[in-house]
Amino acid sequence: MDLFNAMNISASGLTAQRDRMNVISSNLANMHTTRTPEGGPYRRKSVVFEAHAPVPPFQQVLQDRIGQQAKAVRVSGIAESNKPPVRVYDPSHPDAGADGYVALPAINLMSEMVDMISASRAFEANITAVGASKNMASKALEIGR
Repeated sequence: MDLFNAMNISASGLTAQRDRMNVISSNLANMHTTRTPEGGPYRRKSVVFEAHAPVPPFQQVLQDRIGQQAKAVRVSGIAESNKPPVRVYDPSHPDAGADGYVALPAINLMSEMVDMISASRAFEANITAVGASKNMASKALEIGR
């Protein structure tokens, strides 16, 4: 694997984790949303990742066919939770039903925060990998001096 391939794979991880953080932020922001354009309360969303081959130049494609090819990551979709909404008794709420219950999104604050920390750590790990690749390239250039 060459320097640019390693950096491309790390960059794909950075992009994927950024998308994951955006979805988690959306979940947290809509934790109490009871009305959506689709009808009903907001539904929790989660990111689905998949491995894919980075798009290399022709010479690299030829060399990769000889050896084993590394994989990058990308977001293949955003999945919507199928958990039923949580019913909370609040007769003063404008979206309360005749029985006084309000349907709120099934979003657990602690679970979302754990996901956010995990995404943050994965983002940091990819930044570290990019830095290591950059340092290796610098050291390789110093060999010629």
